[in-house]
Amino acid sequence: MSPKGLYGARGLKNKRKHFRWKDRYYRRRTLRLDIKSDPLEGAPMGRGIVLEKVGVESKQPNSAIRKCVRTQLIKNGRQVTAFLPGDGALNYIDEHDEVMICGIGGSRGRSMGDIPGVRYLVTGVNGVSLKSLILGKAEKPLR
Repeated sequence: MSPKGLYGARGLKNKRKHFRWKDRYYRRRTLRLDIKSDPLEGAPMGRGIVLEKVGVESKQPNSAIRKCVRTQLIKNGRQVTAFLPGDGALNYIDEHDEVMICGIGGSRGRSMGDIPGVRYLVTGVNGVSLKSLILGKAEKPLR
């Protein structure tokens, strides 16, 4: 039963504080579980080394092989798969290149669209933006 009356505020406040922990999103946010499990550790972007080029099959009803790279993050050594956006982007990336990755923008930090299990996007290679490489505005420096 809820506390009532003139001096019931503290009881109501404590009861609300207790029941907030039943909300799964409040609990994950307060205990920072998403940041702890995130390979980028809460950062918006991260640097990594390309381990291999992989093709990921898209989900139904689409039929394509999405070009991705397996990347090992420099900050903590974790491996993630990152999508390469743009036409012919795979030609500008070699193994052992240094890439910048960021979240792909799916809901709640998950994968986006028809690419299953891929949560990250490559934005740059060896300090040059991937978009400018594809458009031919810049050339990739040799490391």
